[in-house]
Amino acid sequence: MQAVTAQRELWLRQYHPGPDDGPLLVCFPHAGGSATAFRPLSADLSAHTAVRAVQYPGRQDRHTEAPATRLGALADAVSVVLAAETGRPLVLYGHSMGALVAYETALRLQDRYPAAAPVGLVVSGAQAPGVPRTDGVHRRDDDGVIEEIRKLNGTAPELLADPDVRAMILPAVRGDYEALETYRARPDAPRLDCPVSVLIGTEDTQTTQEGALRWQETTAAGFGLRGFPGGHFFTESHRPQVAAALTDDIRSFTSETDIRSFR
Repeated sequence: MQAVTAQRELWLRQYHPGPDDGPLLVCFPHAGGSATAFRPLSADLSAHTAVRAVQYPGRQDRHTEAPATRLGALADAVSVVLAAETGRPLVLYGHSMGALVAYETALRLQDRYPAAAPVGLVVSGAQAPGVPRTDGVHRRDDDGVIEEIRKLNGTAPELLADPDVRAMILPAVRGDYEALETYRARPDAPRLDCPVSVLIGTEDTQTTQEGALRWQETTAAGFGLRGFPGGHFFTESHRPQVAAALTDDIRSFTSETDIRSFR
């Protein structure tokens, strides 16, 4: 039991108290991101949903650990932790790279730990798993990696110009991009038994509607796609609307009605 608790504390962060008997939402950050990215969203949802955020190795309080360079390794570790979460409905939510980690975690839970299989998956700012990723950002020099971060408009420019900040974040960012860009979806992967909800920014140059629609291929249950104003980080610029969408999806995933028509 102590080992399980230690692993949960290593991988999951809780920023606000939530109901003990309600659904559990587990959030997966974008490339270069950390668990704290979801602190504001946790505050928005905590009245009716318990929220946990995944902390990848190589950042913040895990900065002494080597970043994972394979997406499957992240999904393996998180699925083991979540295997113990069997007492209430589990919903996974991932943004950008986190969407793929959440998806692979859902597959592992469904296959290896069915008692903890999620009742729903929400992804935002991400192409479907079958869409190739060939940007090669992780092979660029430091300036090239920073330029990619700058294009996404998710980090203050003055921070990216600070040599100390750059030195601190670059190993994790490069490792995350390597994990993302070497990822290949399994051609024989089973479809998820839970519904999948997709959120995209209408001005996001990283996520096309065509690529987002292909998430429908990952589920044998319901599917929904919604667009929001904004670019890749519309989840921050339009957080109240995203929180409302997540609330609606969680309610639909956990209702007794037919979830195949949730959206």
